[in-house]
Amino acid sequence: MNRRDFLKAAGAGAASLVVPSCVSASSGPHKRPNVIFILIDDMGWPDVACYDSKFHETPNIDRLADQGMKFTDAYAACPVCSPTRASIMAGQYPARVGITDFIPGHWRPYEKLVVPENRLQLPLESVTIGEVLKEQGYATCYIGKWHLGGKGYSPDKQGFEKVVLSVKNRNDKQVSGFTDKAIEFIEEKKQEPFFLYLSHHSVHIKLEAPQELVDKYKNKPKPASGVNNPVYAAMVEHLDTHTGRILKKLDDLDLAERTIVIFFSDNGGLRQAYGGYGGPRQIVSTNAPLRDEKGTVYEGGVREPLIVRWPGVVKSGTICSVPVTSVDFYPTFLNIVGAKGSPNQPLDGESILPLLKQTGTLERRAIYWHYPHYHHSRPAGAIREGDWKLIEFFEEGHLELYNLKRDIGEKNNLAGTMPKKAAALQRKLAKWRKSVGAKMPTPNPDYDPARAHEWARRPRR
Repeated sequence: MNRRDFLKAAGAGAASLVVPSCVSASSGPHKRPNVIFILIDDMGWPDVACYDSKFHETPNIDRLADQGMKFTDAYAACPVCSPTRASIMAGQYPARVGITDFIPGHWRPYEKLVVPENRLQLPLESVTIGEVLKEQGYATCYIGKWHLGGKGYSPDKQGFEKVVLSVKNRNDKQVSGFTDKAIEFIEEKKQEPFFLYLSHHSVHIKLEAPQELVDKYKNKPKPASGVNNPVYAAMVEHLDTHTGRILKKLDDLDLAERTIVIFFSDNGGLRQAYGGYGGPRQIVSTNAPLRDEKGTVYEGGVREPLIVRWPGVVKSGTICSVPVTSVDFYPTFLNIVGAKGSPNQPLDGESILPLLKQTGTLERRAIYWHYPHYHHSRPAGAIREGDWKLIEFFEEGHLELYNLKRDIGEKNNLAGTMPKKAAALQRKLAKWRKSVGAKMPTPNPDYDPARAHEWARRPRR
């Protein structure tokens, strides 16, 4: 047995130890909840009707919220996809995992800073939530976008027995084909506890949707404010339709009452697409009232829709405003099935079960982001503690401080008028970076202001 296999076996074995929880591992297969985790690509916080979209129609997702709990302050651990996906799989902040940009990432060779190397795969030594649930007797299935490593690092190496990474479908971002496979898995495993991770490519660009839906939104009156793209709106509704197919299958098989359904997005919405996707600077959507978009640590880049339906545990129609983040899913799943994590894999999140059951709140004081890369903004990190959020930009050490309760749009920078508060949060952010081994950008000896905007493929060591 090599080192990787030994660590994996040791971690999985430790993860199987039973501890007190809401559902005992000995409760029997019909009493243990199934779990369906639906992950959307690039869906912004206000993209669905129940999050106050005035243009998009999402009746099935809205019904899910009506039957469960809607989180108003849920966050992705990073403003781009791969790091957030790693945080869900491993229960660790992206900075700890070493995946801090999308894989493979990109590079501006003449900018002020040289950004740190980005790990190109989720380490096989990581004990994923798929492995934990498989060890607990769950049938496991991964369907859709992975984006955590190529050959040799796919979901079948990380605890998922059935894996579907692509299907042949046109004009729907593979939504319907993935849903078909998901329904097949649900039917196959209806007599045993199962964990289905359904990771859609939608609503990521390029923009494409069934023409009849596009025409519907072209002809639909637009609200007085907000940017609304008919093709993007059609993509959102198309995704909603296929989410409804999953929910209907659970109803048809009498599985809804013992199945947890989680709906989440990997990062904020994209405001505009640059070239190659229907023309330069094509407006896609807006994250208003949140500031900015995917690729930034402003709220528009990291605040996400999160809905959890769990009949008999989560009260219907409830709303939770406690800040939660994607690293919390892993310890929540451990709590649900009654398992410990690996002693070799520190978890950065906290179980949100007390919030779901409305029996208590969370112990932690702050949540963090580390995005030391150039994208739609500059390399930066952020901390949210209570209603306060501090952003630190790494080029010049510029600080921005916001009170999100009074200023959800992050318009009024208070760092100048509240320097002590800003400094205290900056110290906590720096201390956290050290604790997780976050890699920082360094001065670039090839800095050229005239060419700083240029993109290039980074040479890999």
